[in-house]
Amino acid sequence: MNDWTSGYVTDIDYTFGYYNELNPLRLKLAFLNAGLVPPSVGTACELGFGQGVSTNIHAAGSMVRWHGNDFNPSQAAHAREMAEASGVQVELVDDTFADFANREDLPEFDYIGLHGIWSWISDENRVHIVEFIRRNLKIGGVVYISYNTLPGWSAFAPLRYLMTDHAELIGAEGHGIAGRIEGALEFTQKLLDTNPAYSRANPQLNERIKRLQQQSPHYLAHEYFNRDWTPMRFANVMEMLAPAKLNFACSASYLDHIDEVNLSKEQRDLLQTLPDAQFRETVKDFMVNQQFRRDYWVKGVRRLAPLKQIEQLREFACILVVPPTEVTLQFQGGQGEVTMSESVYTPIIDALADYQVTTLAQLHKKVENDVSFAQLVQAAVLLTGLGYLAPVQSAENTALASEPARKLNLYLLDRARCNGELSYLVSPLLGGGIAVGRLQQLFVAAVIDGNHTAKKMATEAWKFLESQGQNLLKEGEALTTAKKNLAHMQYHAEEFTKNELPILKALQIV
Repeated sequence: MNDWTSGYVTDIDYTFGYYNELNPLRLKLAFLNAGLVPPSVGTACELGFGQGVSTNIHAAGSMVRWHGNDFNPSQAAHAREMAEASGVQVELVDDTFADFANREDLPEFDYIGLHGIWSWISDENRVHIVEFIRRNLKIGGVVYISYNTLPGWSAFAPLRYLMTDHAELIGAEGHGIAGRIEGALEFTQKLLDTNPAYSRANPQLNERIKRLQQQSPHYLAHEYFNRDWTPMRFANVMEMLAPAKLNFACSASYLDHIDEVNLSKEQRDLLQTLPDAQFRETVKDFMVNQQFRRDYWVKGVRRLAPLKQIEQLREFACILVVPPTEVTLQFQGGQGEVTMSESVYTPIIDALADYQVTTLAQLHKKVENDVSFAQLVQAAVLLTGLGYLAPVQSAENTALASEPARKLNLYLLDRARCNGELSYLVSPLLGGGIAVGRLQQLFVAAVIDGNHTAKKMATEAWKFLESQGQNLLKEGEALTTAKKNLAHMQYHAEEFTKNELPILKALQIV
């Protein structure tokens, strides 16, 4: 392995994922709910941007000036290609973290994001990142960090080390990383089949290995098979970030804001006895057996006066981003299945069903006979955490972002003709991306080209699949004739027209 990799997997492509948590617009509701002053973000930086999907979508969809760094030149080249497509000036480099931290030509940033990288690099590189933050984050600026967490990884960590040992010591080098991963998983399964005491003490591991065997080797390589892989306690991360003068602000995972859906009454009562907020986070991780934290840290925490908090919450603007029929009142919380109150949530969803941008003040006026403002705020946090609701940016910024977003979407739609590896489009209203599958992207392209009926959408989409010898699946079986494929494509197009197209129009994607 080449020295420049620092032990990080580079001989298999990283996935083309988009991470909504990196969108600076998501800061506002989380900070307001926590009673903190939300920052205004004009400059941002993503460290370890992978294929550059999130960085470019956020740069094209907003007025935020983005920079980014990823040491892998292939990934940096892909990210620059996306930036060229949108026409937005995004500064993307392939520096090491050490070199990036020592650059003198960078601005001060309002926001720095690291999704996952923290867990997969060496202690030395973590020191470089903290130094970069210390030097380049503005006073009042925010850092988003997500990372593998203890105690949630305690049971599986020894098995992960066993798999990487097998891949390095037993796996055949000529088979490549994908072959070595497959061999490591097969060996691990054989070991568990012998019913060792370790798996008897941790019976959930058998199912976990089975799930891993169904995952893409591209995902597994970067998730489990880097040289460095370190789950951490919250307290460890807090200590490491201290030289950059960072304090924990709140969770970036919205569901974590609502203790009632994650903790029992006894657990909530115990937390109330703990005066130290940082220690409460560590204790809470034990209560929910946390495996992956998503956190906001701030350089200079400022609390809002209660009146200011309510005023700014009333001004918070959002939009429904799923069909109302897809909103379910049940979901899995930390204590099992949670059922949302129908008397609270049904009026809210009904009021949002027109897909219009609304402030919480406007929304409360519609539902005030059924829902208090405090209930509405909690509902907004919960619905955002479940992916039903999304924050929006100002009308002025939406208008300014519309052309770069349009250009990047055309690039993404063109790629959808060949494959489904990039299943997202840019919304200038959301200042970021939304998941749109390959078939739906082909329908969007058809609509943009003037094909507005389901039949015409289906015909245009089927042309691309047919030319590549690809077929649709129906009930798990591949359709074998053009007639059957076209009929099933039209069914999908009709569903798209009814359910998804109105949302994509509201989000100013179509």
